Amino acid sequence: MTNYQTYFEQNRDKHLGELKEWLSIPSISALSAHKEDVLRAAEWLKDALVRAGLENVTLHETAGHPILTADHLHAEGAPTLLIYGHYDVQPVDPLNLWDTPPFEPSERDGKLYARGATDDKGQVFLHVKALEAILAQEGKLPVNVKLCIEGEEEVSSPNLVEFLDANAAALAANAVLISDTSLLERGKPAISTGLRGLCSLEIALNTANTDLHSGSFGGGVPNALHAIVSLLNSLHDEKTGQVLVEGFYDDVLPLTEELRGELVKMQYDEEKLRTDLGLEALFGEEGYSFLERTGVRPTLELNGVYGGFQGEGTKTVIPKEAHAKITCRLVANQDPQDILNKIERHLHAHTPVGAKLTLVPGEKAFAFNIDPTHPFLQKAADAYEAVYGTRALFTKDGGSIPIIEAFSRVLEAPVVLMGFGLPDENLHAPNEHFNLENFDKGLLTLVHYLKSL
Repeated sequence: MTNYQTYFEQNRDKHLGELKEWLSIPSISALSAHKEDVLRAAEWLKDALVRAGLENVTLHETAGHPILTADHLHAEGAPTLLIYGHYDVQPVDPLNLWDTPPFEPSERDGKLYARGATDDKGQVFLHVKALEAILAQEGKLPVNVKLCIEGEEEVSSPNLVEFLDANAAALAANAVLISDTSLLERGKPAISTGLRGLCSLEIALNTANTDLHSGSFGGGVPNALHAIVSLLNSLHDEKTGQVLVEGFYDDVLPLTEELRGELVKMQYDEEKLRTDLGLEALFGEEGYSFLERTGVRPTLELNGVYGGFQGEGTKTVIPKEAHAKITCRLVANQDPQDILNKIERHLHAHTPVGAKLTLVPGEKAFAFNIDPTHPFLQKAADAYEAVYGTRALFTKDGGSIPIIEAFSRVLEAPVVLMGFGLPDENLHAPNEHFNLENFDKGLLTLVHYLKSL
């Protein structure tokens, strides 16, 4: 790897300059005002892939933002990798909390600050430059490579699954390689072998046909806020932390000793977390550690509860309606629609007298899981060790990236999650940044991984 280290050192300023150009484009997929900027970011990447030596570089129109594909298929007898990432970014609000403008990339303290620096332009850029380096140094790639880079990940990839279904043969690969996750902490790489699924819903409770004066009607009519507090309280056992929806855990597989042992290896400091968050105590399902609760057990959480008077001062009113937003993180074998059905039955059965329930379902996504003993994952762990000096741990992440499950299912291929971010890099928040130590090591790790295959 010595020649590659020299190559990347000699080209570092040039590479960072190119990345800053890309990060300067405000490709915010959620805001229609930035539709042209999203297209500009896609075209920038298209040009970068052509310069890198990739072939068949194509922008595909969708009902939303374009999907970019490319390939280099000249390694006869070698496996084929499909590299996935996204070039869209999150909105930047609140702007006043940024120390430097989000689309004017700046370096300080060994970090590159900009929206998209770690999520996901910076990590996608590593793949582009790793491929470019191998082609520049050796004239050929050790594996066959396909790329599929989208511009709608930050708005739940509404057009990508349809694109995958329609182009499954063209995108077929032995494995899917994605860099959109993080190390455990500085110097401690990790490969996620599981992401939780998701389902969400919004509920409303209505009582009278108008708000009422609490002096004239209080104590004599149903109160929508009282009703929703009672209803939401029925969802959990306050002592054990378990979800009380009938059948919620029916399809949940018990934790194996092997998995529990792998999580113990992470040496997670629950007491430090408690102190950092200013909490008197952590909370969750009885009998499980923090990592187990947040990575491999299902949850039901309230994300918003609102209704009645919320302005300054006092308003003596009995509100006629109240609302709540709920999300569930799901694990292997749980069907999002089945869980929504069970929650709906529970809510109807526990709606207080005098209140009418309205329920609107939202997002649905299955969990993703992969066996860490798969050779593609083992070689990824070896590649981290070769560069970082520490072999990657196999983890379970509590978040949800629905498109990863879709890639695994549609292409029937293992998904290798090789991330180079850090948990504290403020993705989705002001002052997002990418540690340049992992920029440098990430390039070498990806080269090592591709050559090891």
